[in-house]
Amino acid sequence: MDKSFDGWLSGFIGVLIFSGSLPATRVAVMDFDPTFLTAARAAIAGMLGIAMLLLFREKRPERGDLVSLIVVALGVVVGFPLLTALALRHVTSAHSIIFVGLLPLATAVFGVLRGGDHPRPAFWLFSCLGSALVAGFALAQGVSASPVGDGLMLGAIIVCGLGYAEGAKLSRKLGGWQVICWALALSLPVMLALSVATLPPSFAAIGSSAWIGLAYVSLFSMLIGFVFWYRGLAQGGIAAVGQLQLLQPFFGLALAASLLHEKVSPMMVVVTLGVVACVFGAKRFAR
Repeated sequence: MDKSFDGWLSGFIGVLIFSGSLPATRVAVMDFDPTFLTAARAAIAGMLGIAMLLLFREKRPERGDLVSLIVVALGVVVGFPLLTALALRHVTSAHSIIFVGLLPLATAVFGVLRGGDHPRPAFWLFSCLGSALVAGFALAQGVSASPVGDGLMLGAIIVCGLGYAEGAKLSRKLGGWQVICWALALSLPVMLALSVATLPPSFAAIGSSAWIGLAYVSLFSMLIGFVFWYRGLAQGGIAAVGQLQLLQPFFGLALAASLLHEKVSPMMVVVTLGVVACVFGAKRFAR
């Protein structure tokens, strides 16, 4: 299989998996504390990641790789999950999903700074246009939505873009699934301790939907999705494959409407269509 096509296919599968992250988090934080949810999902995925590393007898990363692994851990293991969990106590998952349209630009910027990508000027035009649509939507909704929730989502996008780019760069050396597993293993002691410290006083009030949400973000969002995503970014290019994230609002809004029965306004659909159109323009000039 062509390496570039394989990269795009892996990236697309990763996007499909990540599309369920915000709706699943929204369900989980209805019963779980955001800090506990962040720590628990990382701890569960971390134990599975260590098991995979031991099973396949993976060689330990070199000392020079530790800084990059710490950046990945802070960005996608701690930062993004915690900030989105906090944000989803203020805004709906349908509203938060629109912010995912900013992720390709954030990933591309950090891909240039950290991954050595060099997209053409027209690429930035389309990426910035898509981001402007998202920013305009957020500002237009500012009266009815939550400035706190929007601010948390914006912070989540920035740290996630950095974690994506740093992980993709390291994946070229260590491998896609190895990077996320090592990052999870590195953060496991802290996340395990935090899970215990923030443990709910009783699980009697935790509904089955919250448990399902926790299971999804632990297994799929925190581990399996990254196996495909980092592989796709490493093979197809950080800036180029990163534009696939503009498809995520489509899938996420569909899940929010069908599973959570959240209202998807016509403006949300218009903005989503706009940013998706931008991804095709950006893809053409990514290299």
